[in-house]
Amino acid sequence: MTQDLLFDPPAAPVIPVAGDIRQFPVRRIFCVGRNYAAHAAEMGNEVDREAPFYFTKSAHALCLSGATIPYPPGTADCHFEMEFVVAIGAPAFRVAEADAMRAVMGYACGIDLTRRDLQAAAKDKRRPWDLGKDFENAALIAAITPAEQFGEIAKQAIRLTHDGEVAQQADLSEMVWSVPELIAHLSRFYHLAPGDLIYTGTPAGVGPVRPGSVLSGEVEGLTPVEVSFVQAE
Repeated sequence: MTQDLLFDPPAAPVIPVAGDIRQFPVRRIFCVGRNYAAHAAEMGNEVDREAPFYFTKSAHALCLSGATIPYPPGTADCHFEMEFVVAIGAPAFRVAEADAMRAVMGYACGIDLTRRDLQAAAKDKRRPWDLGKDFENAALIAAITPAEQFGEIAKQAIRLTHDGEVAQQADLSEMVWSVPELIAHLSRFYHLAPGDLIYTGTPAGVGPVRPGSVLSGEVEGLTPVEVSFVQAE
């Protein structure tokens, strides 16, 4: 029986896959906090080495590389955070670290946009970060490269340029929690499934954007992510 709906549900956001006519439909977005020690330090925090921690973004916060987007509403201090993104392509629940990579479909360059002033206000009141992290166009992403084409995660460079100047630069080996560790840990609490994304954290060097800013982020071996900002109307 066809179910009557009050309105048509939005289509799932999709991401291009390098070398494939098929696209990756996005289910959920998990983001890892403080996964580079230098970034944690620049924000006045210490890394929690007992366990990783997370926040989430709606799939409809996704924005594909190459877009020109309005400066986000409700903030005077929107920051960029360059990230290595893991695309899940197989179910994973309570998996061991040794088996975790079997769930990985591929990788992408991403940028986590943060309304830093709203995040800071929430932290001060010990409230959730949703207003600071989960908003339209807040999860930027480039095309996904299949895992077998990217190869092993090692010391690939990760960097971001802001208006042509390098702002963030590190390598993937600097992550506090590795990809297998993150997948194994997350899978204790969620039934991970195809369509899930994990933004694995950002290196030091985050900073504010403004109308007119142009960002370009790279991870060695992946399609770069690019975005520009205009004044909101």
